[in-house]
Amino acid sequence: MVVSHSRALAEAAVVLAREMLLDQDVAMEVAAGLDDGAFGTDATAILAAVTTADRGDGVVVLMDLGSAVLSAELALELLDDEARQRVLLCPAPLVEGLIVAAVAAGAGAGRDEVAAEALGGLAGKQSHLTEADPGSAPPAESAAGAAPVETFTVVNPHGLHARPAARLVQQAGTLDALIELRNATTGSAWVPATSLSKVATLGAEQGHQVQIRAAGPQARPALDALRASAGRGFDEVTGQAVASAPAATSAVTGPVAGTAVRQRGPVPASPGIGIGPARLLGPARLELPAELPVEPAAEPAAEWERLTAARTACRDDIRGTRAATASQVGESAAAVFDAHVLLLDDSDLLDDARRRIAAGAGAATAWAAAIDRVAAALAALPDPYLRARAGDVRAVRDQVLRRLLGEAGPDGSLADVCGVVVAADLTPAQAAGLDPARVAGLVLAVGSPTAHSAILARARGVPAVVGAGPAVLDTVEGTTVALDGATGELVIDPDEAVLDRFRRRAAELAEAGRVAREQAGSAAVTTDGVEVGVGANVGSVDDARLAATCGADLVGLVRTEFLFLDRDQAPDVAEQEAVYRAIAAALDGRRITLRTLDVGGDKPLRYLPMPAEANPFLGVRGIRLSLARPGLLAEQLLAMVRVAHDTPVSLMFPMVSTVAELTAARAALAAAVARAGRGQPAGLQVGIMVEVPAAALKTAAFAPHVDFFSIGTNDLTQYALAADRGNEAVTGLGDPYDPGVLRLIGAVCAGAGSARVAVCGELAADERAAALLVGLGVRELSVGPRAVPVVKQAVREVHRGQAAATAARALDADGPAAVRALLSNADAGEGLRPNALRPRHAVPAVP
Repeated sequence: MVVSHSRALAEAAVVLAREMLLDQDVAMEVAAGLDDGAFGTDATAILAAVTTADRGDGVVVLMDLGSAVLSAELALELLDDEARQRVLLCPAPLVEGLIVAAVAAGAGAGRDEVAAEALGGLAGKQSHLTEADPGSAPPAESAAGAAPVETFTVVNPHGLHARPAARLVQQAGTLDALIELRNATTGSAWVPATSLSKVATLGAEQGHQVQIRAAGPQARPALDALRASAGRGFDEVTGQAVASAPAATSAVTGPVAGTAVRQRGPVPASPGIGIGPARLLGPARLELPAELPVEPAAEPAAEWERLTAARTACRDDIRGTRAATASQVGESAAAVFDAHVLLLDDSDLLDDARRRIAAGAGAATAWAAAIDRVAAALAALPDPYLRARAGDVRAVRDQVLRRLLGEAGPDGSLADVCGVVVAADLTPAQAAGLDPARVAGLVLAVGSPTAHSAILARARGVPAVVGAGPAVLDTVEGTTVALDGATGELVIDPDEAVLDRFRRRAAELAEAGRVAREQAGSAAVTTDGVEVGVGANVGSVDDARLAATCGADLVGLVRTEFLFLDRDQAPDVAEQEAVYRAIAAALDGRRITLRTLDVGGDKPLRYLPMPAEANPFLGVRGIRLSLARPGLLAEQLLAMVRVAHDTPVSLMFPMVSTVAELTAARAALAAAVARAGRGQPAGLQVGIMVEVPAAALKTAAFAPHVDFFSIGTNDLTQYALAADRGNEAVTGLGDPYDPGVLRLIGAVCAGAGSARVAVCGELAADERAAALLVGLGVRELSVGPRAVPVVKQAVREVHRGQAAATAARALDADGPAAVRALLSNADAGEGLRPNALRPRHAVPAVP
């Protein structure tokens, strides 16, 4: 248990101690600070924490200083006699003592042994910083003195620092042997391998020779096990090698080379081959203007409050980034952000900023000066690893300053970028600005294929991989980067042989793209004669023209909200009709699918005020909003009906959950038909978007009332898996290949009867999914205009009968990775395609 005047200090110390544990369940409780956030200790809080921590085996209490000791003693007096006997107040140093105590407890040590380890917590520091007394007697020989000795070389880049040393101690504690270590390179004394504080005194750096000796029943197995662990660097992930998934491990050099390969690697997000110099997109150092109009001569208390609020907001942002990284890349990679959070609450840093504010400085000026002092001190260190941490400090500096100065974020303009963009993430605005003529590819440290940045990269035709891990941000500017956005393979600083392989693949994809473009105007028919319509999703008249150029059979989705957003009043009937007619004209008589307004709390309209919703994705949006604003719906339906008299129109209602909603929407449509005065349009079809799992499961109830269903896999996935696709912390969960999502798609196909089933989400644009969707029963795919040729070509390579058998097996898979593996195996071994060796297609450029 930790008793401290500062809650931030205590919680940080516990986080650090837990980093040293593997899977052991060590109870660690905190009693620190006062209820109002001020520094101090409270005997009542200590008593409650002791009671919570006590599991019957004893409690070791570590305290910082002064009144913490007095408060702990008072709390002890309030315990009953039996409980008091189990509690030990330990005078060990707080941070070092807690770390070694946690490791000892995790290894099964009792209360007194844990306390003894804590008392020796400073031994490592003392050994490193003080010279041994040449006249001191050598340590006594232990029972292991006559045991055989083995030697290993320390391979960890930073030596046996806290984390690998903790792994060593934990492993030694599980073995039935008396194990000791010594640093043969420095000639240190033998120390027990089960004591973290003693192992720390070895000062073992990379390349040092460490000897092990053991005695007892498991002496030989213990020596073998520890040597094996040492050879693996005690399983420390020392860097983030860029591994491809599912392709073979990439050869990596440069800043991320020579390190442990992660089980998860870059995720394919936008198909195509990208080769070019790395162009790092990151926040430029934020310089404070000479005059700060946002910093009035306020009272110090007000300025401190501003700084506290900015730090709190940044802490939430960093924790969100950490959660996303842990989910998508791995816990080890995410640990880098723990230091960022700790820095926000660093007592030395905050004391400095507080002093500057008290002397009259504004919050931004005080924060910048205080943190620049820390960054400068780190940058001056001789150790290159520690010098590099100055960059982390400056990143936190600028993050807080942007909050204080009211800036949303770094400029990060892509206007002049030529090469492969490497960034933590992109905003939708940045992704929308990607120019495929200049940007050869995109590599993002976080994100998922369903994030807006990935969707926009696909729409722009820029090859991309996401979720590559924070190590890619250490890539040196200008280093050659090669990536395959269809497989997720990513290589930093490839050699000539690897480059040739990527270039050959690019040439194959270019040829495949040429073939796809030549046949874009032809129907997409499977090898066993099933025709599948391939349409385009459009959000403007220009998109519609591009769709026609790319060979779209129809427009499978017109996002009509582009007419309603970013303006002060809704478009009238005449304006809407004119735009819908222009889209129809671009398709030259081919069917267009007009979706009624799909907005809500997540996409608000300035002229349509709505109450705030805790979760707008589960609130009034789509058809719910339209039915709540019947005048708005009536105007839109009238415009659509007028156009439907002159061109084939499919009318689609979004976010439908119940048959009652559909009935009400159809009644509004009937009123619009009557209002138009020309009777029912001959070619008008009516359908619904299937985005809600409940709608998918009761498709048969909707079927008598519609001509078609269009499955929006983006929203269906986020609702089925309870993973907001706009929340980076959970985007890794929102995978449309999840068998649960596929079962919902299969349920729609099974219950649709004679109604047509289409898919208009991002899954439809993934050519790997063509066989899966056709096998499930989908007969129309609607994708971004540029993807139409390659999706058509993918359909032409599918055998529907074989695809149906593979799809049935996919429904029983245990997860999305298993589904992808099944598709890959079926593609290569069972002939889902007539030519299993045919390369994946790149999204072709359209003149």
